[in-house]
Amino acid sequence: QVQLVESGGGLVQPGGSLRLSCAASGIIFSIAPMGWYRQAPGKQRDLVATITRGGITNYADSVKGRFTISRENAKNTVYLQMNSLKPEDTAVYYCKADNFGVGYWGQGTQVTVSS
Repeated sequence: QVQLVESGGGLVQPGGSLRLSCAASGIIFSIAPMGWYRQAPGKQRDLVATITRGGITNYADSVKGRFTISRENAKNTVYLQMNSLKPEDTAVYYCKADNFGVGYWGQGTQVTVSS
Protein backbone atom coordinates (compact mmCIF):
# COMPACT_ATOMS: atom_id res chain seq x y z
CA GLN A 1 0.00 0.00 0.00
CA VAL A 2 1.41 3.35 -1.08
CA GLN A 3 1.45 6.07 1.55
CA LEU A 4 2.67 9.64 1.29
CA VAL A 5 2.67 11.68 4.49
CA GLU A 6 3.34 15.41 4.29
CA SER A 7 4.43 17.55 7.21
CA GLY A 8 5.91 20.95 7.93
CA GLY A 9 3.07 23.25 6.99
CA GLY A 10 1.86 26.09 9.15
CA LEU A 11 1.38 29.82 9.52
CA VAL A 12 4.27 32.07 8.53
CA GLN A 13 4.68 35.80 7.97
CA PRO A 14 5.45 37.20 4.52
CA GLY A 15 9.14 36.86 3.80
CA GLY A 16 9.46 33.85 6.07
CA SER A 17 10.48 30.28 5.35
CA LEU A 18 9.08 26.78 5.77
CA ARG A 19 10.33 23.33 4.86
CA LEU A 20 7.83 20.70 3.85
CA SER A 21 8.60 17.00 4.05
CA CYS A 22 6.92 14.05 2.38
CA ALA A 23 7.70 10.57 3.65
CA ALA A 24 6.87 7.78 1.20
CA SER A 25 6.27 4.09 1.73
CA GLY A 26 5.07 1.26 -0.47
CA ILE A 27 7.05 2.39 -3.53
CA ILE A 28 10.59 2.03 -4.78
CA PHE A 29 11.34 5.59 -3.80
CA SER A 30 14.80 5.83 -5.34
CA ILE A 31 13.42 5.49 -8.88
CA ALA A 32 10.16 7.36 -8.43
CA PRO A 33 9.71 10.83 -9.86
CA MET A 34 8.34 13.04 -7.09
CA GLY A 35 6.57 16.36 -7.04
CA TRP A 36 4.91 19.05 -4.98
CA TYR A 37 1.62 20.64 -6.01
CA ARG A 38 -0.60 23.19 -4.35
CA GLN A 39 -4.24 24.13 -4.36
CA ALA A 40 -5.61 27.44 -3.13
CA PRO A 41 -9.30 27.79 -2.19
CA GLY A 42 -11.49 27.89 -5.29
CA LYS A 43 -8.58 27.17 -7.62
CA GLN A 44 -7.22 24.14 -9.43
CA ARG A 45 -4.29 22.12 -8.18
CA ASP A 46 -1.09 23.41 -9.76
CA LEU A 47 2.42 22.08 -10.08
CA VAL A 48 5.00 23.68 -7.80
CA ALA A 49 8.11 21.58 -8.37
CA THR A 50 9.20 18.15 -9.52
CA ILE A 51 12.34 16.08 -9.17
CA THR A 52 13.36 13.06 -11.19
CA ARG A 53 15.07 9.99 -9.80
CA GLY A 54 18.31 11.47 -11.09
CA GLY A 55 17.77 14.74 -9.27
CA ILE A 56 16.72 16.89 -12.22
CA THR A 57 14.35 19.58 -10.98
CA ASN A 58 11.62 21.66 -12.52
CA TYR A 59 9.76 24.63 -11.02
CA ALA A 60 6.71 26.72 -11.66
CA ASP A 61 7.71 30.22 -12.74
CA SER A 62 6.00 31.68 -9.69
CA VAL A 63 8.37 29.91 -7.27
CA LYS A 64 11.66 29.88 -9.19
CA GLY A 65 14.47 31.29 -7.09
CA ARG A 66 12.45 30.99 -3.88
CA PHE A 67 11.62 27.29 -3.54
CA THR A 68 13.94 24.28 -3.70
CA ILE A 69 12.87 20.67 -4.09
CA SER A 70 15.23 17.91 -2.97
CA ARG A 71 15.12 14.23 -2.13
CA GLU A 72 16.84 11.96 0.35
CA ASN A 73 16.56 8.42 -0.95
CA ALA A 74 17.96 6.88 2.23
CA LYS A 75 14.95 8.26 4.11
CA ASN A 76 12.36 7.84 1.31
CA THR A 77 11.65 11.55 1.72
CA VAL A 78 11.22 14.52 -0.57
CA TYR A 79 11.48 18.08 0.69
CA LEU A 80 10.31 21.49 -0.39
CA GLN A 81 12.29 24.39 1.05
CA MET A 82 10.22 27.55 0.70
CA ASN A 83 11.88 30.93 1.22
CA SER A 84 10.67 34.50 0.76
CA LEU A 85 7.11 33.34 1.16
CA LYS A 86 4.30 35.54 -0.15
CA PRO A 87 0.60 35.66 0.73
CA GLU A 88 -0.15 34.21 -2.70
CA ASP A 89 1.75 31.06 -1.70
CA THR A 90 -1.08 30.25 0.71
CA ALA A 91 -2.52 26.86 -0.26
CA VAL A 92 -2.73 23.22 0.65
CA TYR A 93 0.49 21.60 -0.53
CA TYR A 94 0.37 18.03 -1.82
CA CYS A 95 3.12 15.53 -2.45
CA LYS A 96 2.84 13.27 -5.48
CA ALA A 97 4.72 10.10 -6.37
CA ASP A 98 4.83 8.49 -9.79
CA ASN A 99 5.04 4.75 -9.27
CA PHE A 100 5.47 3.03 -12.66
CA GLY A 101 3.06 5.41 -14.33
CA VAL A 102 0.51 5.49 -11.54
CA GLY A 103 0.21 8.71 -9.55
CA TYR A 104 -0.28 8.71 -5.79
CA TRP A 105 -1.09 11.72 -3.62
CA GLY A 106 -0.59 12.59 0.00
CA GLN A 107 -3.28 14.11 2.17
CA GLY A 108 -1.85 17.61 1.96
CA THR A 109 -0.48 20.13 4.42
CA GLN A 110 -1.77 23.68 4.85
CA VAL A 111 0.59 26.59 4.32
CA THR A 112 -0.71 30.03 5.27
CA VAL A 113 1.33 33.16 4.64
CA SER A 114 -0.13 36.09 6.51
CA SER A 115 0.87 38.91 8.82
